[in-house]
Amino acid sequence: MPLKETPYWWDTAPDLPSYTDRPLPQRVDVAVVGSGYTGLSAALHLARSGASVAVLEKETIGWGASSRNGGQVLAGLKVGVETLVSRYGLPLAKHLYDASRAALAFVEDLIAAEQIDCEYSRCGNLYAASKPKHFEGFKRAQELLSREFATHHELVPRAEQRREIGSEAYFGLMVEPYNSSLHPAKYVRGLAKAVERSGADLHEKTQVLSIERNGSSFAVKTSGGTLAAEAVFLATNGYADAAAPALRRRVVPIGSYIIATEPLRSDVAARLLPNRRVVSDSKNFLHYYRLSADNRLLFGGRAAFVPPTAGSNRKSAEILRRDMVEVFPELADTSVEYVWSGNVCFTMDMLPHAGRFEEGVTYAAGYGGHGVAMATYLGAKMADVILGKDDRNPFRDLRFRAIPLYDGRPWFLPLAALWFKFLDWIR
Repeated sequence: MPLKETPYWWDTAPDLPSYTDRPLPQRVDVAVVGSGYTGLSAALHLARSGASVAVLEKETIGWGASSRNGGQVLAGLKVGVETLVSRYGLPLAKHLYDASRAALAFVEDLIAAEQIDCEYSRCGNLYAASKPKHFEGFKRAQELLSREFATHHELVPRAEQRREIGSEAYFGLMVEPYNSSLHPAKYVRGLAKAVERSGADLHEKTQVLSIERNGSSFAVKTSGGTLAAEAVFLATNGYADAAAPALRRRVVPIGSYIIATEPLRSDVAARLLPNRRVVSDSKNFLHYYRLSADNRLLFGGRAAFVPPTAGSNRKSAEILRRDMVEVFPELADTSVEYVWSGNVCFTMDMLPHAGRFEEGVTYAAGYGGHGVAMATYLGAKMADVILGKDDRNPFRDLRFRAIPLYDGRPWFLPLAALWFKFLDWIR
């Protein structure tokens, strides 16, 4: 089979109707820019509360990270709990971490309420220690989480890790049993169907070109015409462009790449991941992986520390295949059938942010690879802000700094890549 350079998820999710060339409404209460988890969750919540909503998508519904990610539904944040406590103090660290747990529960409840068939499973996840001292860090984190955050994580020493993973590449594991997995494209397309049922308008191939204040409302100019909106919600995350310069200066898109093998025999799959948990390792240039429903190993990572380009997929497929075989040598003769890429979105403090740039313009972004649950959750929370309700969102109070000398083109990523490689070597 020739190597396909489109997401495996796209080939295994039901199609949506086309939302292209639909006439724009003249006026809406809220224009939502972006149709990933953030935007669709906000649109659903707004429309169910009686607001008129137009979702404006430059590509097709869920085209970005929402249909390209690894399908790991995780509590926690990119920043570990020890760093959270040292940076913000224990009370705020607890609020931030608790929000991530609330996000996990929110997604599970939403999937059940909307009856979204997306292969949702409470499989749990593994953090794999790439060095012995990383496992010592797991021990400190487990003790802190148990003592202050009322959550339990199991530690599995290297001598026992074969019951969780068929690899000798690691130096012990930390198991979070309550985390989950899903099929990301089925999930985002299920959300889109729920949004359409709610009465919101969906518009594909409708790029927002500018957003300008017009008295108490906004003129939203798009490639398909202009509409008036009382409020605008920016939900572009790692795909922010010049139409939202304030957001673009604060978020950095970084390419993440995934390969998918041919379907594995059931006995091979059972040896690799006996409990079918999702996995990520402890490096800065991390790997993350899982089994699909048809027993493919989906193996991802930051193979190239830049936004994806036309030529980066195949090069990244070679890198990831090599790394996959280092973790699982028995896959040396296994063919890779898919490779694809998408943008992961980071901020200066490596945390999500959700708030208001000005009266009437709100945003949520910067999930750092933990976006399936958090994006859905913060989309709904920011809908509450737009509706004038208390959103109880601890991320709104974090300073959301613009990045110096940055206009949305991440010229500094090659330097950052060298720095993170250096950290992986010394730590």
